[in-house]
Amino acid sequence: MQEHQISFLKRLLAAPGPSGEEDRAARVWRTEARTFADTVYSDVLGNSFAVLEGSDPRILLAGHIDEIGLMISHIDDNGFLFFSSIGGWDPQVLIGQRVRLLGRHGEVIGVIGKKPIHLLKSGERDQATKIEQMWIDIGVTNRAEASELVNVGDVGVIDAPVYELRGGRIVSRSIDNRIGAFTVLEALRLLSQNRPAACVAAVATTQEEITFGGATTAAFSFDPQVAIVVDVTFATDHPDADQRQWNVVKLGGGPVLSRGSANSGRVFRRLVDLAEREGIPYSVQISPRYTGTDADAIHHVRGGIASAVISIPNRYMHSPNEMIALSDVEYAVQLIAAFVHSVNSVNEFIPVDE
Repeated sequence: MQEHQISFLKRLLAAPGPSGEEDRAARVWRTEARTFADTVYSDVLGNSFAVLEGSDPRILLAGHIDEIGLMISHIDDNGFLFFSSIGGWDPQVLIGQRVRLLGRHGEVIGVIGKKPIHLLKSGERDQATKIEQMWIDIGVTNRAEASELVNVGDVGVIDAPVYELRGGRIVSRSIDNRIGAFTVLEALRLLSQNRPAACVAAVATTQEEITFGGATTAAFSFDPQVAIVVDVTFATDHPDADQRQWNVVKLGGGPVLSRGSANSGRVFRRLVDLAEREGIPYSVQISPRYTGTDADAIHHVRGGIASAVISIPNRYMHSPNEMIALSDVEYAVQLIAAFVHSVNSVNEFIPVDE
């Protein structure tokens, strides 16, 4: 991966953008998209589109740009902030974290606090702490001071910077799923250098962690025949991972192809064939009921869209320090580009009698 791509990824990961408040991250994405896409625009839900114009078929590449976060629910007389979660947090990872709140005049740094272990009763020490037992301390002494900086309803994210580790791995908050939004745009960048006949749009969707609203409206408005959704999935190459349920999924082992549920069997088989032909490593995970991704919303929009999920293996999902291997992203970009070039007809993924 080239240095300008790494720089773009770091800017994208650093921008705060919890579900429903994705504007900052979306602006970073659109600014980069304008360097090579034919058309770049956004819609009323905050989805960002980058399009390579062409003829039929129409292909949508979707990765959600929102991340899990926090929302202020109350400010007490001493200026402590109480909060609710945006998306699915394990409350235990929040204790003692720094947060970046998107306040009325700019970002405000705070710390998540709870009663210290020294003051817990013996029965309390063995209990998991709930979000209702935590608060955010922004260093003020009363409600009036706090209200000059933040309001009830303001949102925030964990203040965790991006770090590059050995072996081409990175850790950061917001990898779920800023990395999907990054991957689909990088696939479009690659396609712009060898343009397909098809009309292709990369979309950074909003609200995946809470409503799937962005994916639903993006698919309806672009009206594709085929869609590839890029998200993260659980890596199983760490202690206590359940490989019987989630199969063997390794960082550096290539993208993960989802089988079942919202995934078109014909698109899945095409992706497998292309990966094997191109020498792209991959693994498979099952989705027997639902995928838990934007594909669940996209595949039944309008008259139906042939959809598939390609995932990036991710350790420590929904934590302040999610970890991926950049090589998996590069492999996913190559596979998506190969898939787009392979699609020739609007009807080729419709079941027919042989």
